[in-house]
Amino acid sequence: ADPKHGITLVGFAFLLLGDANPKESSPFINSSDATEKSQKYDGKHMALFEEEMETSPMVSTMISSLANYSSLPQGSKEHEEEADNEEEDKKKKKPAPQLGTLMGVYLPCIQNIFGVILFLRMTWMVGIGGVIGSFIIVFMCCSTTMLTAISMSAIATNGVVPAGGSYYMISRSLGPEFGGAVGICFYLGTTFAGAMYILGSIELLLVYILPQAAIFKMEGLEGAEAEAAMLNNMRVYGTIVLSFMATVVFVGVKYVNKLALLFLACVILSILAVYAGVIKTAIEPPDFPVCLLGNRPLISKGFDVCAKTLESGNGTVTTKLWSVFCDSPFLNATCDEYFVNNNVSFIQGIPGVMSGILKENLFGNYLEKGDLVAKKGIATVEGPDDTLTNSNRYVLADITSFFTLLVGIYFPSVTGIMAGSNRSGDLRDAQKSIPIGTIMAITTTSIVYMSAVILFGACIEGVVLRDKFGEGVNGNLVIGTLAWPSPWVIVIGSFFSTCGAGLQSLTGAPRLMQAISRDGVVPILRVFGHGKANGEPTWALLLTAGICEIGILIASLDAVAPILSMFFLMCYMFVNLACALQTLLRTPNWRPRFNYYHWALSFLGMSLCLSLMFICSWFYAIVAMVIAGSIYKYIEFRGAEKEWGDGIRGISLSAARYALMRLEEGPPHTKNWRPQLLVLVSTDVEQNVEQPRLLSLTNQLKAGKGLTIVGTALAGTYLENHPQAQRAEQSLRKLMETEKVKGFCQVTISSNMRDATSHLLQASGLGGLMHNTVLVSWPRNWKQADDLQTWRDFIELVRETTAAHLALLVPKNIAAFPSNGERFSEGHIDVWWIVHDGGMLMLLPFLLRQHKVWRKCKMRIFTVAQMDDNSIQMKKDLTTFLYHLRIDAEVEVVEMHDSDISAYTYEKTLVMEQRSQILKQINLTKTEREREIQSITDSSRGSIRRKNPAVVTTQLSVTEEQPGVSSKVEKPEEEVQLIHDSTSPTSPATPLTPASEGGAQTPGSAQVQMTWTEKADGEPAKPPGASTPQGIKDIFNMKPNQSNVRRMHTALRLNGVIVKKSSEAKLVLLNMPGPPNNRSGDENYMEFLEVLTEGLNRVLLVRGGGREVITIYS
Repeated sequence: ADPKHGITLVGFAFLLLGDANPKESSPFINSSDATEKSQKYDGKHMALFEEEMETSPMVSTMISSLANYSSLPQGSKEHEEEADNEEEDKKKKKPAPQLGTLMGVYLPCIQNIFGVILFLRMTWMVGIGGVIGSFIIVFMCCSTTMLTAISMSAIATNGVVPAGGSYYMISRSLGPEFGGAVGICFYLGTTFAGAMYILGSIELLLVYILPQAAIFKMEGLEGAEAEAAMLNNMRVYGTIVLSFMATVVFVGVKYVNKLALLFLACVILSILAVYAGVIKTAIEPPDFPVCLLGNRPLISKGFDVCAKTLESGNGTVTTKLWSVFCDSPFLNATCDEYFVNNNVSFIQGIPGVMSGILKENLFGNYLEKGDLVAKKGIATVEGPDDTLTNSNRYVLADITSFFTLLVGIYFPSVTGIMAGSNRSGDLRDAQKSIPIGTIMAITTTSIVYMSAVILFGACIEGVVLRDKFGEGVNGNLVIGTLAWPSPWVIVIGSFFSTCGAGLQSLTGAPRLMQAISRDGVVPILRVFGHGKANGEPTWALLLTAGICEIGILIASLDAVAPILSMFFLMCYMFVNLACALQTLLRTPNWRPRFNYYHWALSFLGMSLCLSLMFICSWFYAIVAMVIAGSIYKYIEFRGAEKEWGDGIRGISLSAARYALMRLEEGPPHTKNWRPQLLVLVSTDVEQNVEQPRLLSLTNQLKAGKGLTIVGTALAGTYLENHPQAQRAEQSLRKLMETEKVKGFCQVTISSNMRDATSHLLQASGLGGLMHNTVLVSWPRNWKQADDLQTWRDFIELVRETTAAHLALLVPKNIAAFPSNGERFSEGHIDVWWIVHDGGMLMLLPFLLRQHKVWRKCKMRIFTVAQMDDNSIQMKKDLTTFLYHLRIDAEVEVVEMHDSDISAYTYEKTLVMEQRSQILKQINLTKTEREREIQSITDSSRGSIRRKNPAVVTTQLSVTEEQPGVSSKVEKPEEEVQLIHDSTSPTSPATPLTPASEGGAQTPGSAQVQMTWTEKADGEPAKPPGASTPQGIKDIFNMKPNQSNVRRMHTALRLNGVIVKKSSEAKLVLLNMPGPPNNRSGDENYMEFLEVLTEGLNRVLLVRGGGREVITIYS
């Protein structure tokens, strides 16, 4: 360096590159007229992406809001149910949901599953159906709920389930028609369950706790009269209790929730008391004598001693029992014939678990209404014409029983499995808690139920089991007689638990109705969406109370139970159907975090539900199905017109048209978004496809689902080229068959390829059956092309897809992609997520991994952190986001620290610009052009090799100088320019003195001032028109455009990081930067993409279509 000019080459390097601070304004990093925006991203090393920062923000700025799914980007407003609630949320900030698996799912499920049937009907069911029959019923019902729970877990873990539970899950999985039908079935089931619980609590009250409270007295009444009085009592008290409960719910739900734990404690205590009682019977059976006359158990209310006469000091006296069956208390009285012929005896009601009574109770003993409950194996004397007299003294069957009736009565005691998912809004981690909690609760309750069947059969005498109301054991609740320490534990416990369950039903049902009516799928129900200011559903509560009253007017627990069994079975059937369909259709959004489901299990669950419906009652089953079917059709055809053509063809045409019209109604919901591909292939002279692997990739992405259009463009006129078009179409069809791509093919002819491709892009598809993604391979030989048109066409295609809001997939090195027959036994699919443009990068690897080729590959996601990003927090947020998306992937945040632009970057940019200028402006013959390019490249390579690009330098190394060529730098204010020495075409680029404007030119170095950017006064620089070698040399006067230097810097830095991390990956997916807004930089754009993907085997460049394509919601 020349000391008298006061600047060393080190100084020159600093002038060129700025010092270590990236914010320093230097001529090549920040332009003086740069906007605030570009300055904001200068330090971010993301110059390639800066033009689109507004539409596609950096991942580092987005990821925390994505992870917390509080402010999702564009597209998320489709989740209207969330948007509607936002205003209410703003008014009052809710505390974060904190319930875990135990409190949030397990205990509520236990409380809802154990209910009135266990206490009031289970012993009777075992007595009538026998241990074996009852066990089959319990096993069938528990299997149904377990299979449903597995399906429900899959649906519940397929995305964030907002509050709304089962209705929300089904309607969002199966659409509004199924959702509405199932929602209303579930609503009616829950409402009738409320009625059943209220009837159960009143039965407990009037039969076991306070019989004297009956308004319609039953003493002295027989048969039908007694039954009618009982039912009327139930109706009156039921209505009173219902009104009271509805008032409580109206006044404040919070009281119900506070009492819930108390009610749950009652249930658990009662069950523990039963188990304690069973253990006690093994040690010391309790004393519960049952009085038999012959083999008939007697109602124990009418007498005190189980004997006809008693011996006393004065002789024989008659007992109360005598006066019940005889017309006077004297020994010579006229008595009932059966009473005279048979002896009175008593047996122990609870012989105990060791007594071997189980053998007697193994098989069923079904009774007609009015039949006597009789003890097997005791001799009895009956006259030939002995009619049943004094029937009100014996224990009689109150209804005709048969196996299917027992199923209908028992099934409600296994419902309640949705309790956990209904609280999904309150759970800390719903995706984890719902499956574990629900399945554990069902396992627990199933074990309790199955053990109860066996233990009841092993402990209690058959006549006592068949005695529904405990009339033979002093009016005690039969299960109470078994309990320890006292029957009252069970009576009081079950009374509170049934009241609690009734309150829960009256709380849950109106909320469900409110959710359905707010969805607006059934317009008639819209009025029920309104409520109090705090959101309590007042109108829905009134409707619920009204429907509940219908159940109470039926008044018989045994008649109401099958009704709600129907509605619940219907609901569970649809849950199973939803899971099976989603699994078989392989919807892109179907990625449950719960892995232990299978479509076959769901189908089995669905078949069981359907069978149980018809087993319980074919009549009720048909009614329930008609209700659900009518709702489905009502929602579906509200405003849809039908049109039947002739025959099957007409119907299918009508169905296709109807489906297309439905598709037209709006863009698909984010959940249903799947890539509908338009694959653009090129053909050779023989009209054979040039990139067959493009169709292999299509197959791997689509797996035969959704829409695929394979298109090719031909240049020329339609009239002349029609035969070629047909040939091209045939070869496309043939290749599609070979590659198993299901779809359509299309050939377009236009005057030039550019227009033909554009027509394909615009005109493919029909109505709503449109492509939303374009798949086109990278133009391989764009540098060598005789015609510059190939890469220009490619960039125009990129611009058009952006304008049309289509996603774009560009596989690079398509020939290296696997065929459909290949299998990767291991390896990674690496996603480099740099800017967020709708989540395409997340969805594509998931879809690829559904195919056999990629199934064993693991997914890794890399994102780039800048200097001022918290990379640890970013990693945490990204992991959370992927957890919500149900995508399993390793996460890595790569830190890219600020570093100065290296001399290597600077020169690479320069070579690129020189090359593009030459190709643009100098009209050489092809051979001359190639020779000239070769010389330029050689010269640059020589210079670059010496600079060791591996080390990011901040100084320009001094280049070797040719003898006789001066190397001095004039003034620091003047821009330094690199000049090619005419005497030595292969010499390295050497800094020379630029000529001052209008001054004499230095001999041997002809110079024409030529800048690539616009000049300061805003006029574009005029390119030299010279076609002589003189003009070529002048090009080396140019200085690189600073934004190009920045872009090249991004491309090189990113490429370095990607190659380092992903060189071994089977496939690399990468955000594709958009083309420059200024068309003059197009060929540089191609160069940037080349640099960005250099050294990678298979790359898929991805551009989003400007909408969200993946969602955390189910």
